[in-house]
Amino acid sequence: MTTRTADKPRLAILGGGIGGLATAAFLRREGFDATVFEQATRIAEVGAGLVVAPNAARQLRRLGVLEELAKNAVKLETGWEFRRWQDGTVLSSENLASSCQRLYGEHTYTAHRADLLAAIQSRVPVEDVILDRKCVGLDTSGNTLRLDFAGGESAEADVVIGADGVHSIVRNTLFGASAATYSGLCAFRALVPADRAPEFARRPAQTLWIGPAHHLVHYPVAGGDYVNLVAFAPAGDYTTESWTATATVDEFLAEFEGWDPRLTDLIRAAGVPGRWALLDREPLARWSEDGVTLLGDAAHPMYPFFAQGAAQAIEDAAVLARCLAEGVDDPATALRRYEAIRIPRTTKLQAASHMRAEINHLPDGPEQQRRDQAYANEDPLLVNGWIYGHDLEASFAETVAVR
Repeated sequence: MTTRTADKPRLAILGGGIGGLATAAFLRREGFDATVFEQATRIAEVGAGLVVAPNAARQLRRLGVLEELAKNAVKLETGWEFRRWQDGTVLSSENLASSCQRLYGEHTYTAHRADLLAAIQSRVPVEDVILDRKCVGLDTSGNTLRLDFAGGESAEADVVIGADGVHSIVRNTLFGASAATYSGLCAFRALVPADRAPEFARRPAQTLWIGPAHHLVHYPVAGGDYVNLVAFAPAGDYTTESWTATATVDEFLAEFEGWDPRLTDLIRAAGVPGRWALLDREPLARWSEDGVTLLGDAAHPMYPFFAQGAAQAIEDAAVLARCLAEGVDDPATALRRYEAIRIPRTTKLQAASHMRAEINHLPDGPEQQRRDQAYANEDPLLVNGWIYGHDLEASFAETVAVR
């Protein structure tokens, strides 16, 4: 555990995923030492691919890890496409190679989650990460904060940052355990080796196939060695919310029966797919209490329909580190400033992600036809400029926490 210096608090981060390690890395960039406690016995990222949009890429460049990530990522060039479920008709297409950097100063990449995690971890000293520490309690009643771990270990800190995911023990301690809302949707995911994937799926493009009650996304990752596949479908009575749960290829195929044969061939080429239920949680009105705060999925779990989960955790980390650096003498106020900056943005994204689920899953008919025409007429990069062009620097000047 880091020790207190004359002018800096002891900082503990619970969770060694993308959000937790990004927080440690940004804090180190601001001159802080922080200890990351991770319940796993090694740092590893489950899941498969993710999108590194320009807003995330800017922060990764600030950390000095974007170029390293780019070696194993795929720069999207061919486009960002929406296609019709039945026959692959292109509803909307954006040439990201010519537009993204011009509009937002960075390209869009797709990457394996493990590659992103490794890039961020390279900025965190190995001695600052303590593994095999499952937190079972947070005591906020004393003059210092105490984390209790399974096995009897404990640690004290002046500031605790809960980056411990959707089942956050820090959130439950601060605000009480609350049941998630059943969304009625589930997700499938798979990685398809490139040599088994059709050519159209190997292109440096992010392609979204949309249809009644379902949609499917694919893009290359890991330097093009794999195609990442993630799809959304009605969940029925399936409620397992775990990234380690699996399904069968036949179950995956059954959800997309009647879709374009190119797409079902891609599903057949996949290995054992993962499957998890999308459970919903209402946005929190606040994230912090004295020296404790939340970050990433612990603070704002959201549907993945804008592919912004990791990006928002990285933005959280950058803002939190800056707020603590500028408010080192009063961490509690610094944490209130952090949440005042971040909550409006993440709450808006949570709402937008809900709306996207409804729009993407319209049944065929007049409303679907109007949606398709709107997609054909709009520029998705410009429409979503509030996401990709977000200016973190301006947010500091605009937002001051109330004491």
